[in-house]
Amino acid sequence: MSRIAARMNGIDSSGIRKVFNLAAQIKDPINLSIGQPDFDVPETVKKDMIAAINAGDNRYTLTQGTAALRNAIVKLPRYQRSSNTASYNDDNIIITSGVSGGIMLALAVLVNPGDAVMMADPYFVMYPHLTRFFGAAPAFIDTYPDFTITEEKLKAAYVPNAKVIIVNSPSNPTGVTLSEAEIKTIAAFAKKHNLIVLSDEIYDAFSYDGALASIADHYPDTIILNGYSKNLAMTGLRVGYAMGPKDIIAEMIKLQQYTFVCAPSIAQKGIERHVAYDFSANCDAYRKKRDIIYDGLKDAFHLVKPTGAFYAFPQFKHKESGDEFVKRAIEKKVLVIPANVFSQRNNGFRLSFAAENATLEKGIAVLRSLVP
Repeated sequence: MSRIAARMNGIDSSGIRKVFNLAAQIKDPINLSIGQPDFDVPETVKKDMIAAINAGDNRYTLTQGTAALRNAIVKLPRYQRSSNTASYNDDNIIITSGVSGGIMLALAVLVNPGDAVMMADPYFVMYPHLTRFFGAAPAFIDTYPDFTITEEKLKAAYVPNAKVIIVNSPSNPTGVTLSEAEIKTIAAFAKKHNLIVLSDEIYDAFSYDGALASIADHYPDTIILNGYSKNLAMTGLRVGYAMGPKDIIAEMIKLQQYTFVCAPSIAQKGIERHVAYDFSANCDAYRKKRDIIYDGLKDAFHLVKPTGAFYAFPQFKHKESGDEFVKRAIEKKVLVIPANVFSQRNNGFRLSFAAENATLEKGIAVLRSLVP
């Protein structure tokens, strides 16, 4: 009898973490691998967290999160703009340990062994692994070559045992943002097949070419997953939230009692006054970084221009696997992630442009030099 549970057989160590560990061993790497902002937590947020520590706010919060934080989030204008979201209140929300915690709780309470979870390919690395962990199977929507979602692509991926569809816009790893038309197409498809939607919107502050569409505005059986790891640079402080139908949120709260218990109290307190933080200056800076990467690599690779987040997903014009290319890049001290970490294909790589502009320019020069 194995010491390790069989459910772990479907989970491999994250390729992102492998590169993260490698970065610690290379002197002065050109690190374009990790999805972590290159700016710091705003000073006002830091001060509020310090004040909370000094005030003794170091104990458990309610499992679902502090009332002040939940009420502040549900009252944000973007959650009050349509008939589907106008009734949100603090019974529709749980504060989670990052969006990752929200994804895990949501899948745990929604899918049974034998169910299927639809997701775009390329995908965030966590989606298929957690799907398999809970005994379900990923059903991949092939979005190549332009990373768009159409009715035809949805039909091709659909299986009768599908119960959930995960939407991620702006996308990690492609940086692509779904259009209003695509969102409506997914909403209609979900309604037809009685699917529950998990909408991962953690990068919604990083939108470079216009307003974002949310599927929650068109389909009430949507769980919005969002948080503050990216726009407030709080990746290590673990505060996210899930918002949606009360019956599902209630089950997620129940499960959180026995898993994460609650999100970090100090971080919750630090965010309370900053849920509508003005991110425009950072967004402008990241739009410039996006342009540096796109203009620098578009001729050397097949590259769909990112419209959000801080990732690009170049595909090769030449024949080579992502692993082979990344190995050659690492020899030049450039760290990127092979495509097969995020996809059933392996004809490219993901890079993060959350880095100093000078670092981006150095990385571009090396990556271009590796193209035959």
